[in-house]
Amino acid sequence: MQKIIRRTALARNQAQRKAIRSAKAAEREEYKDILRQQFAFNRMQLDAIRAERTNRREDWLRGTLAHKRDGGLDGNHYGALSPQAMNPPKIPERLRRKYINIAAGDRVCLMKGKDKGKIGEVVRVDPETETVTVKDLNKSDVHFPEWLNEQYGNKQPVNSLELPMSIDHVKLVVTLDDPVTGTTRDMLVQHVYGGEPFLEREYGATTPKHTRYISGENIEIPWPRTEPPALKDEEWDTLRMEVETPTWLPSLEYAPFPPSVLDELRNKFSKYRVRHDPEWVREKKMEDYKKEYLQQQALLTPKGELMAMIRAKKEEALKSKCDADGNLVMDTQTVDFIDQFLQNKAQKKTQSIA
Repeated sequence: MQKIIRRTALARNQAQRKAIRSAKAAEREEYKDILRQQFAFNRMQLDAIRAERTNRREDWLRGTLAHKRDGGLDGNHYGALSPQAMNPPKIPERLRRKYINIAAGDRVCLMKGKDKGKIGEVVRVDPETETVTVKDLNKSDVHFPEWLNEQYGNKQPVNSLELPMSIDHVKLVVTLDDPVTGTTRDMLVQHVYGGEPFLEREYGATTPKHTRYISGENIEIPWPRTEPPALKDEEWDTLRMEVETPTWLPSLEYAPFPPSVLDELRNKFSKYRVRHDPEWVREKKMEDYKKEYLQQQALLTPKGELMAMIRAKKEEALKSKCDADGNLVMDTQTVDFIDQFLQNKAQKKTQSIA
């Protein structure tokens, strides 16, 4: 029987180690995939910049003999970006910021790009890539392949779309009262921090679950109001008449709720009760048996036996150094060291006085 229990414990430990290894391998594969996406996105940007520089130099060298690049087979999408520009690489979950203090409907000011200094409304916030899309700003021509246009029913090969940009490249614009002039004007907020939970969220709203404040001023920035989702009646919905029709009649013969609800209300497993049900007693016995079994199981493995032996020796050595009251007794070497230290100190004191 002891061999079977030992084999079971070893097999369980081996399964746990295997699960840990598989979880770490999956995490590494996910991190590699994220690195590939980031490399492909950066490669796309660098290739576009390099091709544009090469074309510009060739046109300068040829002068009037430079050919027309917006013509020919690839002329209809010359200067347009690939669809990959619409999908920035994801950020690993362990590296993402805890609070995203920008939501759809906020007004932000662009700090980088061709539209630097312009103010627009946020249309979309992606927490996985930590990017925002601003309405009618940071737009660029994007070329979609034929199969993608056929899938979405789009007939134009090139579309002018808003490109997502990093949250660090935008700043919130908040309307505040100027204490000096007393007028209301737009303020550019440099730093925002997240606060306590936001409890006024409507059902189905996409508003973040925390509040936000201006750093240094502790002024709360209200979240933009979101319209509630438009709900419509469907065939499978329950009729209002069926919901409001009373189906229960009160009676003194039985309780107005199932017995299980009564057990939940009074907590039949509470330790403050004087009389307990047989189920509670049986449950407590099973907990004691399980605890005893786990304690025995820890000593069945060779490692568990060794650790228990080491702990017992340490406890025995510690008890041997205690007196009858349980206080630790100093050894003679420590006592001699303290006496010598006090004597040297007293000797130095008398010498200083003399």
